[in-house]
Order: sequence, then C-alpha cells, then structure tokens
Amino acid sequence: MKRKPLISTVVAAIVAPLLAACGVSDGSGSGSGGDAVIVGTTDQVTASGEAPAPLDPAYAYDIATWNILRQTVQTLMIQPKGGGDPVPEAAEQCGFTDTRSRRYVCTLREDLRFADGDRITSKDVKFSVDRALSIQADSGVFSILSTVDSVETQGERKVIFHLNAPDATFPFKLSTPVAGIVSAREYEKNELRPGFAVDGSGPYTMEAHLEGDELRSATFLANPHYTGTLKRSSEEIELRFFTDAASMSAAFDESDIDVMTRTMSPSRIRELARAFTDNVNLVELPGLEIRYLAFDTDAPSVENKAVRQAMAQVIDRSELVSKVYGTQADPLYSLVPASLSGHTNSFLNKYGEPDTEAARSLLEEAGVTTPVKLTLHYTTDHYGPQTKQEFAILRQQLNATGLFDTAIVGTPWKDFRPAQMKGEYAVYGMGWFPDYPDADSYIAPFLDKDNTLNSPYVSSKIRTTLLPESRSHADRIDAVSSLTAIQDIVAEDVPLLPLWQGKQYVGAGDHVTGAAYVVNTGASLQLWEIGRGIKE
Repeated sequence: MKRKPLISTVVAAIVAPLLAACGVSDGSGSGSGGDAVIVGTTDQVTASGEAPAPLDPAYAYDIATWNILRQTVQTLMIQPKGGGDPVPEAAEQCGFTDTRSRRYVCTLREDLRFADGDRITSKDVKFSVDRALSIQADSGVFSILSTVDSVETQGERKVIFHLNAPDATFPFKLSTPVAGIVSAREYEKNELRPGFAVDGSGPYTMEAHLEGDELRSATFLANPHYTGTLKRSSEEIELRFFTDAASMSAAFDESDIDVMTRTMSPSRIRELARAFTDNVNLVELPGLEIRYLAFDTDAPSVENKAVRQAMAQVIDRSELVSKVYGTQADPLYSLVPASLSGHTNSFLNKYGEPDTEAARSLLEEAGVTTPVKLTLHYTTDHYGPQTKQEFAILRQQLNATGLFDTAIVGTPWKDFRPAQMKGEYAVYGMGWFPDYPDADSYIAPFLDKDNTLNSPYVSSKIRTTLLPESRSHADRIDAVSSLTAIQDIVAEDVPLLPLWQGKQYVGAGDHVTGAAYVVNTGASLQLWEIGRGIKE
C-alpha cells in the first residue's frame, strides 16, 4: 500500500552521538526477510583502484563507511544514547591511571567473542590499534590515534595505552571505528583488506549486495555472540543506498522503505514538516554537521592569504543559508559548531558583515590583480542535491563584487575525493561529521600533522603548542582559551572557510520504533535502536 506523502512532525532534541562476519553477493537483491526494517540513505560506498578497501577500519574515514562499521566492528568505548562522555562497550571498564592523562587502561568484558565465536583477548585490541598506526592509510584516519605511543597487554583482558602526550580526548577516540577490534585471522597486519568484507564483534553481522564496484544494499543480521551494552530492537535491518534524494523519497512514499536518513532534500523536509497525517513521523535532531570551503594554500590562485581573506570578507552566509536551507541550517563563523564548548565566532569577529570595499582594500594592499580567477569544486552526490545550488550562490556572491571571476565544477564523490587528496583543486567544498562531540574533532583532523585533507597548510603554533595544550585539560572548559586561540589563527590565515552548521532529519513510518535515536547528532546511524512495531 502506498504511503501518503504527508507527514506529521515529531521533534526529538537529543544530544548524542558495532559488525562482524560479512558475506558478499553480486546483484541488487535485498536479501531481507519480511520483518526487516528497511532504511534508505543517499550515501555511497564504492571500491576503486585508489580506494580498494572502503570498509577496512584502518582506512575508512567518511560517514557512509563509518555507518556500516559502527554496526559491525565493536569498540572499547561508545557514545551513550543520551550524549555525554563515552562509556565502556567492549570494555568492562576504562580510565586514566595517572594525573597527566598519559596512561589509559581498559579491561575487556569476560567471554568477549567475534561473530564466528572465536574469543577476543587483549592481544586482538593491541593488534587492531597497532595495525591502523602501522598501515597509515592515505585517508588519514590513523591520525585520530596519533597520541598513542605504545599498546601493552597484561593477561588476556587488560590493555594499557601509553600516550606520547596528555590527551583528555582519548576515551572519545577509542569510540571511533579506527579503534575497532578486528581479528588477525581475517586482517593482515600490514595490508588493507580490499572489498566489502567486514569481520568484528558488534551487534550485527553484514551481508553486502553489490552492483559492480558499488554497495547497493547491506543486510544486517543479529550477531549471536555479541556481548556489549547495546540492546537490539531488530534482528534484521536492511540499509539501501539510493543514487539521489528523489529516488529515496519515492521509495519511501511507495512503502518500499521504512525509514529515510541522510540526505533528504531541503524542499522535501519543508514539505514533510508542514504536512500532518498519522502514518509517518519526521524527526528533527540538533546537528553537529558543518560545511566549509577548503584551500590548497600552495595553489597559485589562493596562495596569497589576502585572496582567502577577501573571500571570507564578502561571502554572505546568512543569504546562503536562507536561500538554500532555510531553518534547517545556521550560519557558521568558526570550524567549531556553536553548540560545543570552545566555540567562538572568530570569522564574524574578524570580518564582520559582508563588505566588498574591505575586501578590495585587502587585495590592493597585497598587490593582487583583480578580478581573481577561481574555480570552486564541489561533489555532486555526497552532501545532498542542494549542493549545486549552494555553490551557484557562492559563485554569484563572489562575482557580484567584481573582485573575483569564479566558475564552479561538480564531480561525483568517487572521483572528487581522490582528486582533492592529490591537490588538484585550489578551492573546494567539504562537509564534516565529527569523529566525536568535542571541539578537538573539528580542529585536529584539519590542522594537525597527517590531516584528513592532506592540506599543505601548517601553523606550528597550533600543532606544537595550542593543540597539545587543549588536550591536556580533562575539564574541557579549561581548554577554551587554547581552542579560542586556534580558531582566531584560522580566521586570520583562512586555510578553511566555515559556511554553515546543519540539523539532522529522519523520516519514518509510524510503525517504526526508536526513530528518534536512529541518527545521533554527528549523523552516525545507530540501527540497533529501530524496530518494527504494529503497522495499522
């Protein structure tokens, strides 16, 4: 029976933010039983020559792949359902045993097992962390564990992490998939595991259904050997990958899927929020997603800081958000979102409201000839259908000043990301979903050594003084001064230009339980939360 496209709205204000043996089959069959909850997403997971191991925890570093790993590969710590500090998951207990936050000890749960029934010991944890640090995949995900100096085991259940510097954020880092526990029997120590196979000890196992080199759907089945804190609401869940928001919405209206996750189009969200009926819920969650422009600061067109500053001076975030996203996003004037401790409006403080004459003065004083010729690159299929419109407005704003001659070029994510990492783009648009809900996760991934953008920009003050200083404070309020200083340096040098901060939305049939918790504020899927209730 077709579902009416009119939606009643339920707003869930939650601040919050794992699989196992994997079978792989060709074709696009769902592989799900009649009782499976079917979830739609526009994320794409693709294997290629440049990224042959998209689901290896030592490589994966985007929202799509982490959303699979969080269901299948168990971590020592996990973000609790209602937000707050991470809590033990594969571990029975964890904590710092010194006053300097440099020695972190975890004790594993008793009888912890992989999905194939093999026991997990402290040696498996050490193997997994050492492996990620040894491989140093070009995705840069290993940098999350950069403060790990060595991993020691004591007996079968105790793991000791010796850190090379104080790091109060380390418990958060142990909740990320790069710290997920994998088996030496399935993963090579010094090589990535190609393809779509995943083996772990999380709440689900996963069967992949492929179309060529792309994952078209994934069936998650309850792992009978799972031991942890999570309570599964479903024994079987299917995740379907749609090429665009329109096809996902159509499948939802036809009742082919039960849940819509990221990314619904802004117009569809507005439509659903205005409508009222009894058979569907729209869930709105506060989000920690951000969008920004990034610069290859070695590229001739933007190597002069004045060019980047002038762009920061004239881009009108309020107009951009109003025309494209409406109430679904807010202007952002720092890399750190407004809802996190340590946020400061550094770009607004420095540049104020959009001002063409101020930008002209910046360029003239630096001896830059105008108009500056630029190409803004964006991905066509990774951040939602509205991205093209967003970049069209950015082009219009820049060109309207007469100071820039701007073009825009869109590229599919599977080509966009490798090109960006190779330094082929001088200016490009990116989004970020935090590794963990702390300001550190919006700074280190972009500004530390081995950063995820492969950026040539270096601030020695940030890397050697301010970032380590911020991590030394267990009470994150005490880190605010160093975090503020970092954000002010970014506003001055403009290696990145923050644009907006967005909310998260889920559309679910009223027969689906747990929809308010299926996505956390960082846009991570928590599929164990949803179940199939009574359908009228």
